[in-house]
Amino acid sequence: MIVAFSVSPSGVGVDGSPAEDGSVSEAVAAAVRVVRESGLPHETSSMFTSLEGEWDEVMDVVRRATEAAGRYGSRVSLVLKADIRPGHTGQMQAKVARVEERLRP
Repeated sequence: MIVAFSVSPSGVGVDGSPAEDGSVSEAVAAAVRVVRESGLPHETSSMFTSLEGEWDEVMDVVRRATEAAGRYGSRVSLVLKADIRPGHTGQMQAKVARVEERLRP
């Protein structure tokens, strides 16, 4: 499966106050660090992080990444989208390649 997710904390932060500029980059970096350390195939863009693997391992990483971001606020928002396709791997790149192939003149 491929999961694209985004986490963002809100409320009071680690030091007792939210970032002055409203930035959540430190919290997002903590979440992305969990994803990168997982060893699963992944990509991070400006709005989402995608990762690929089996259901249990992917959801465990999402949970741990959400908990990491949650340490920077009193609550955390999680947006998640999943493509569940048993028996297929390497689809993060393959799906894009199929679209690019159709875009060629």
